[in-house]
Amino acid sequence: MTHFTLQLNARLRPLDRGDIYEDPLHDVLEERGLGETSGGGTGMAENGEVDYCDVELTLKDNNPETLAEMKAIIEAIGVPKGSFLRGENYKEPVGRLEGLALYVNGTELPDEVYENCDINHVIESICELIDGKGEFYSYNEHLSDTALYFYGDSFQEMTDLIAPFLQEYPLCEKSRVIQIA
Repeated sequence: MTHFTLQLNARLRPLDRGDIYEDPLHDVLEERGLGETSGGGTGMAENGEVDYCDVELTLKDNNPETLAEMKAIIEAIGVPKGSFLRGENYKEPVGRLEGLALYVNGTELPDEVYENCDINHVIESICELIDGKGEFYSYNEHLSDTALYFYGDSFQEMTDLIAPFLQEYPLCEKSRVIQIA
């Protein structure tokens, strides 16, 4: 058995990392007789936001065929650009998804906006707008804002699709959109 780490350029809470990557990878690896996942971790940035996360993998071997199949599985599941698979004397970039972070201002809007608007409505509306182009993966609550993380094929396309909603929904006033992968 050989140890590898899939380091994900993804901002995910630990439960989301498990649901989106760790558990599905484990199931596929076991089904194909390639190995298993053996845990994961989260790297934090200085500002308290998730910087990256990883999934620990134990593969049956490090033969080129096994590694090629592992990479194909990773690409089929879909991971963000800037991710990589690494092991002893091995490091290979993986990932095709682009990431969009929406930072919803939590302190500078009028009180009635926070009383009458709902962050869940923001998530649901954006999911409808980017359906087929991207998905909601996770979030992070900060002191002054809430970060919502979406991943899909094109940051620009997701940004264009949600722009009208961000301009019209009061809770999205003073929000920021940043490419994260």
